[in-house]
Amino acid sequence: MGLFIDDNRPIFVQIAERIEDDIIEGRLPEEGQVPSTNQFAAFYQINPATAAKGVNLLVDQNVLYKKRGIGMFVTTGARASLMEKRREQFYEQYVVTMVQEAEKLGITAEQLSEMIRRGDGVQ
Repeated sequence: MGLFIDDNRPIFVQIAERIEDDIIEGRLPEEGQVPSTNQFAAFYQINPATAAKGVNLLVDQNVLYKKRGIGMFVTTGARASLMEKRREQFYEQYVVTMVQEAEKLGITAEQLSEMIRRGDGVQ
């Protein structure tokens, strides 16, 4: 699984996002141990230094912490803080852009709301 979806973004950022996804989706529980950088490197077929850079990005954001001699662990409260961060990103990337485009096209708030409701059942 050495392939990454977005060649325009650094691999270490994509590694950090995959770890975040695992935390958000419950595959990595709070206070649970995270695979080692060597395990990430082997699994994704990347340089261990690149994997470490992705892990350290999350350490800097207080999502992960190190237990000396044992490994990296998910911080208590990490899931909630990641969910809030992702909600804000969702708002900025999708909602703001959607509303701006709707305004350009003369779509009213009511029409936009109906479009969203209509899309509720989309799989």
